[in-house]
Amino acid sequence: MSASSQLAMLGDLARDARDQAGQLLAGERISERQVASQLDALSRYRLEYAERLQSAMRDGIDPASMHNYQQFLASLDAALQRARDALDSQQRRVQQSQQQWQQEQKRLSAYDTLSSRRNAELQKHEARREQRNSDEMAAGRLLRQRPERDS
Repeated sequence: MSASSQLAMLGDLARDARDQAGQLLAGERISERQVASQLDALSRYRLEYAERLQSAMRDGIDPASMHNYQQFLASLDAALQRARDALDSQQRRVQQSQQQWQQEQKRLSAYDTLSSRRNAELQKHEARREQRNSDEMAAGRLLRQRPERDS
């Protein structure tokens, strides 16, 4: 296997790894938006429920109902904390996936740079070979033309 084909294969593998990292990153971002949306919905529900408690307190509320409201608000607060923790965790996963994608992109760029340099080197070598062939052909024509003049 030639150096060029090995380099092309490594580039293809790096491209595949970068694409997979990109797909993972996209999935993590989708999950992040979902978790953020759930947190937002839960926050709105908690606010709405707290407003109901305020309204019930203005209208007069018995101690048992007050206790139930407070218990439910406490459970909503715990759920909100879990949702915040889940969002923090998901944001870390997004950041890690972003870093992984960037590393794979750097690796791909390095292979692309090496491949470009290799191709430029091969083209330069080919151009020199063609120039040498052209020079040899011109020199051969000159040598063939000289005896004709001498005659």
